[in-house]
Amino acid sequence: MEHTDRTPGIQLSESEAAAEARRIIESLYRPAPAPAPIPTSYRDTSPIEPGTAAPAVQEGRPPMSQRATDLSGLMLAGSVASLSVGGATSLVLYTLGQVDPVTLAVGAAGPVALVLAVGSLIRSAGRAKADSHTEHHHHYNGTVRQETTNVSSTTKGLFAKNRNDVR
Repeated sequence: MEHTDRTPGIQLSESEAAAEARRIIESLYRPAPAPAPIPTSYRDTSPIEPGTAAPAVQEGRPPMSQRATDLSGLMLAGSVASLSVGGATSLVLYTLGQVDPVTLAVGAAGPVALVLAVGSLIRSAGRAKADSHTEHHHHYNGTVRQETTNVSSTTKGLFAKNRNDVR
Protein backbone atom coordinates (compact mmCIF):
# COMPACT_ATOMS: atom_id res chain seq x y z
CA MET A 1 0.00 0.00 0.00
CA GLU A 2 1.42 3.34 -0.99
CA HIS A 3 1.12 6.46 1.18
CA THR A 4 1.40 9.98 -0.03
CA ASP A 5 2.80 12.83 1.99
CA ARG A 6 1.03 16.14 2.17
CA THR A 7 3.48 17.40 -0.35
CA PRO A 8 2.20 16.24 -3.74
CA GLY A 9 4.33 13.71 -5.57
CA ILE A 10 6.31 12.29 -2.58
CA GLN A 11 5.73 8.63 -1.74
CA LEU A 12 6.29 7.26 1.85
CA SER A 13 7.13 3.71 2.81
CA GLU A 14 5.13 1.80 5.45
CA SER A 15 7.59 2.63 8.23
CA GLU A 16 7.77 6.32 7.25
CA ALA A 17 3.99 6.55 7.02
CA ALA A 18 3.64 4.90 10.47
CA ALA A 19 6.22 7.31 11.95
CA GLU A 20 4.44 10.29 10.40
CA ALA A 21 1.07 9.06 11.70
CA ARG A 22 2.55 8.59 15.18
CA ARG A 23 4.00 12.14 15.08
CA ILE A 24 0.69 13.66 14.03
CA ILE A 25 -1.27 11.75 16.71
CA GLU A 26 1.23 12.67 19.45
CA SER A 27 1.11 16.33 18.45
CA LEU A 28 -2.70 16.27 18.74
CA TYR A 29 -2.65 14.71 22.22
CA ARG A 30 0.21 16.83 23.55
CA PRO A 31 -1.10 19.54 25.97
CA ALA A 32 -0.87 23.06 24.70
CA PRO A 33 1.62 25.30 26.46
CA ALA A 34 0.03 27.49 29.17
CA PRO A 35 -0.42 31.10 28.09
CA ALA A 36 1.50 33.78 29.92
CA PRO A 37 -0.54 35.29 32.79
CA ILE A 38 -2.31 38.50 31.85
CA PRO A 39 -1.66 41.33 34.35
CA THR A 40 -4.84 42.64 36.00
CA SER A 41 -3.41 45.80 37.54
CA TYR A 42 -0.68 48.33 36.98
CA ARG A 43 0.86 50.84 39.38
CA ASP A 44 2.46 53.86 37.80
CA THR A 45 5.19 55.05 40.16
CA SER A 46 6.32 58.01 38.11
CA PRO A 47 5.99 61.36 39.94
CA ILE A 48 2.94 63.46 39.13
CA GLU A 49 3.62 66.98 37.99
CA PRO A 50 1.08 69.68 38.81
CA GLY A 51 -0.97 70.79 35.86
CA THR A 52 -1.99 74.26 34.77
CA ALA A 53 -5.69 73.55 34.15
CA ALA A 54 -8.32 75.27 36.27
CA PRO A 55 -10.17 73.10 38.80
CA ALA A 56 -13.24 71.40 37.35
CA VAL A 57 -16.62 72.17 38.86
CA GLN A 58 -17.89 69.15 40.79
CA GLU A 59 -21.49 68.07 40.90
CA GLY A 60 -23.50 68.25 44.12
CA ARG A 61 -23.41 70.74 46.96
CA PRO A 62 -20.59 73.28 46.93
CA PRO A 63 -17.98 73.03 49.71
CA MET A 64 -18.96 75.00 52.79
CA SER A 65 -18.33 75.16 56.51
CA GLN A 66 -19.83 72.65 58.93
CA ARG A 67 -22.20 75.26 60.33
CA ALA A 68 -23.40 76.22 56.86
CA THR A 69 -23.90 72.54 56.05
CA ASP A 70 -25.92 72.03 59.23
CA LEU A 71 -28.08 75.08 58.52
CA SER A 72 -28.60 73.95 54.95
CA GLY A 73 -29.79 70.55 56.15
CA LEU A 74 -32.09 72.25 58.66
CA MET A 75 -33.58 74.42 55.91
CA LEU A 76 -34.12 71.37 53.71
CA ALA A 77 -35.87 69.57 56.58
CA GLY A 78 -38.04 72.65 57.19
CA SER A 79 -39.01 72.81 53.54
CA VAL A 80 -40.07 69.16 53.62
CA ALA A 81 -42.13 69.83 56.76
CA SER A 82 -43.80 72.83 55.15
CA LEU A 83 -44.73 70.66 52.20
CA SER A 84 -47.07 68.57 54.36
CA VAL A 85 -48.70 71.69 55.84
CA GLY A 86 -49.20 73.19 52.38
CA GLY A 87 -50.56 69.90 51.07
CA ALA A 88 -53.03 69.64 53.95
CA THR A 89 -54.15 73.24 53.38
CA SER A 90 -54.59 72.57 49.67
CA LEU A 91 -56.61 69.45 50.44
CA VAL A 92 -58.91 71.36 52.80
CA LEU A 93 -59.43 74.13 50.25
CA TYR A 94 -60.09 71.59 47.52
CA THR A 95 -62.67 69.74 49.61
CA LEU A 96 -64.46 72.96 50.46
CA GLY A 97 -65.06 73.45 46.75
CA GLN A 98 -65.32 77.21 46.87
CA VAL A 99 -63.81 79.65 49.27
CA ASP A 100 -64.56 83.34 49.31
CA PRO A 101 -61.55 85.69 49.51
CA VAL A 102 -62.39 86.87 53.05
CA THR A 103 -62.29 83.33 54.45
CA LEU A 104 -59.05 82.69 52.62
CA ALA A 105 -57.50 85.90 54.00
CA VAL A 106 -58.54 85.05 57.57
CA GLY A 107 -57.11 81.55 57.24
CA ALA A 108 -53.84 82.88 55.86
CA ALA A 109 -53.50 85.69 58.40
CA GLY A 110 -54.16 83.46 61.44
CA PRO A 111 -50.72 81.79 61.62
CA VAL A 112 -48.96 85.08 60.92
CA ALA A 113 -50.86 86.78 63.76
CA LEU A 114 -49.95 83.91 66.08
CA VAL A 115 -46.24 84.20 65.23
CA LEU A 116 -46.33 87.98 65.79
CA ALA A 117 -48.07 87.54 69.16
CA VAL A 118 -45.53 84.96 70.34
CA GLY A 119 -42.65 87.19 69.20
CA SER A 120 -44.11 90.15 71.11
CA LEU A 121 -44.52 88.01 74.23
CA ILE A 122 -40.90 86.83 74.06
CA ARG A 123 -39.67 90.38 73.53
CA SER A 124 -41.64 91.71 76.52
CA ALA A 125 -40.42 88.82 78.71
CA GLY A 126 -36.84 89.71 77.75
CA ARG A 127 -37.38 93.34 78.72
CA ALA A 128 -38.95 92.28 82.03
CA LYS A 129 -35.95 90.09 82.81
CA ALA A 130 -33.55 92.93 82.02
CA ASP A 131 -35.47 95.26 84.35
CA SER A 132 -35.50 92.78 87.24
CA HIS A 133 -33.39 93.64 90.26
CA THR A 134 -30.68 91.01 90.86
CA GLU A 135 -29.22 92.27 94.13
CA HIS A 136 -30.13 90.11 97.16
CA HIS A 137 -29.84 91.13 100.82
CA HIS A 138 -30.07 88.45 103.49
CA HIS A 139 -29.82 89.34 107.20
CA TYR A 140 -28.86 86.56 109.59
CA ASN A 141 -28.25 86.45 113.33
CA GLY A 142 -25.54 84.08 114.47
CA THR A 143 -22.91 82.03 112.65
CA VAL A 144 -23.66 81.63 108.95
CA ARG A 145 -21.98 79.36 106.44
CA GLN A 146 -22.84 80.38 102.90
CA GLU A 147 -22.00 78.40 99.75
CA THR A 148 -22.76 79.65 96.27
CA THR A 149 -22.67 77.44 93.20
CA ASN A 150 -23.14 78.83 89.75
CA VAL A 151 -23.75 76.39 86.95
CA SER A 152 -23.82 77.70 83.43
CA SER A 153 -24.02 75.67 80.29
CA THR A 154 -24.46 76.31 76.63
CA THR A 155 -26.83 73.85 75.02
CA LYS A 156 -27.39 73.84 71.29
CA GLY A 157 -29.43 71.60 69.09
CA LEU A 158 -32.76 69.89 69.24
CA PHE A 159 -31.70 67.13 71.63
CA ALA A 160 -29.43 68.96 74.05
CA LYS A 161 -28.14 67.13 77.09
CA ASN A 162 -27.94 69.08 80.33
CA ARG A 163 -25.74 67.82 83.14
CA ASN A 164 -26.08 69.70 86.36
CA ASP A 165 -23.80 67.91 88.78
CA VAL A 166 -23.82 70.09 91.87
CA ARG A 167 -21.76 68.72 94.76
